[in-house]
Amino acid sequence: MDKIIQMHTNLFHHFLFSCKASTALVEGKISKNLKKILKKIVAKDAHEQLAVADAKLGGVIKDKLNLSCIHSPMVTELMRGIRTQMEGLISGLPAKEMAAMCLGLAHSLSRYKLKFSPDKVDTMIVQAISLLDDLDKELNNYIMRCREWYGWHFPELGKIITDNLTYCKCVQKIGDRKNFSCSDLSEIIPEEIEEEVKAAAEISMGTEVSEEDISNIQHLCDQVIEISDYRAQLYDYLKNRMMAIAPNLTVMVGELVGARLIAHAGSLLNLAKHPASTVQILGAEKALFRALKTKHDTPKFGLIYHASLVGQTTAKNKGKISRMLAAKTALTIRYDALGESTSAEMGAENRLKSRSKTKIRRISALCLFCLQFVLPLCFNVNTVISLGFARFIKIFDIWVNRNIFLLLGITYMANYSIVRRVSTHSARTGVLLSRGPVHGPSDCWRAGL
Repeated sequence: MDKIIQMHTNLFHHFLFSCKASTALVEGKISKNLKKILKKIVAKDAHEQLAVADAKLGGVIKDKLNLSCIHSPMVTELMRGIRTQMEGLISGLPAKEMAAMCLGLAHSLSRYKLKFSPDKVDTMIVQAISLLDDLDKELNNYIMRCREWYGWHFPELGKIITDNLTYCKCVQKIGDRKNFSCSDLSEIIPEEIEEEVKAAAEISMGTEVSEEDISNIQHLCDQVIEISDYRAQLYDYLKNRMMAIAPNLTVMVGELVGARLIAHAGSLLNLAKHPASTVQILGAEKALFRALKTKHDTPKFGLIYHASLVGQTTAKNKGKISRMLAAKTALTIRYDALGESTSAEMGAENRLKSRSKTKIRRISALCLFCLQFVLPLCFNVNTVISLGFARFIKIFDIWVNRNIFLLLGITYMANYSIVRRVSTHSARTGVLLSRGPVHGPSDCWRAGL
């Protein structure tokens, strides 16, 4: 080598300092001691490039200290030579003492890596949910191909059996429709459907196919059944893994939505750093940037839209419920990522609170409906008589989903309170109101209520 390499060594005063410096190097960061050495010695004397063993560390040094760094195969060979000749390069240190120091440092680094290994187990969740989504796409393609392929031979079977897995099992069992009398489908479908399939096989309008075609279709059905079984096994694995790593998040939004949130953020710790507003629209980045670019309304939900609490609400309240759910979900994520407890009590408690708030919103919407629509009709008894009581019940039964008796009770209490307020207002102000029916909140507003 025709180049002169200048080396500098620095003694750590305590074992903890060396451990911290090594940990920082593993993470690609610059420790305080290394920064002082580089500023004191390298920045003054070095006129060429600084050789580094890690390209990422070299980029950090260049950004923070403005030093030109190099990382190449020649530098790797140079570092290997320095490690092999370390005893000769550092004088005044016995070989046994150096071996003990290296062993202690290696144990400390191993403990550091093992300490943070539970945070990296969520990579299994990322891989599992990605594989689950890929399996769903492949299963959908295989099943559609199987239905289209076997539909040329027995098209009536696809209309009778709608379940995809049951359809593939029946195709695997039947084969050629002419041999249906030799097939026993009692373990797959009920007897009534089996009789219907048998009748359809006798008068089928499908084309004739060869035995080789039937064999290939049955092989495809075998693949569908095997992939379906593996998907069920993978789903159970994902559910157990989510309950072990993020139990509160799983209870709050479900294992699939929670796993997709973790996969989208990269890890559970990265997801815990996001605020609730980001968790709410996580997964809708394209719609968000499109809305910002076109100056339209921003999206109200992303992946959290598929949570059960959001799906149970009406379309009008989905944005409010998703915002409330995102706030509670952000708390559960931080509790799972940074807390030491493995119980799901916090997630269950927040889920009950969120569900109670959704029920309160439903009841408030119901009361508002009573005040706007039911109240004028119930004050005017002639309207109820003219409609007919049965028709009156039927109309409001559709509106409130068979909660007519609750409606009438709320309406009665609202009527009683408004009549009392009207009479009190008349006695106080001396204004005599008409004895006719009250036709809604507008009449009360005219009276000054």
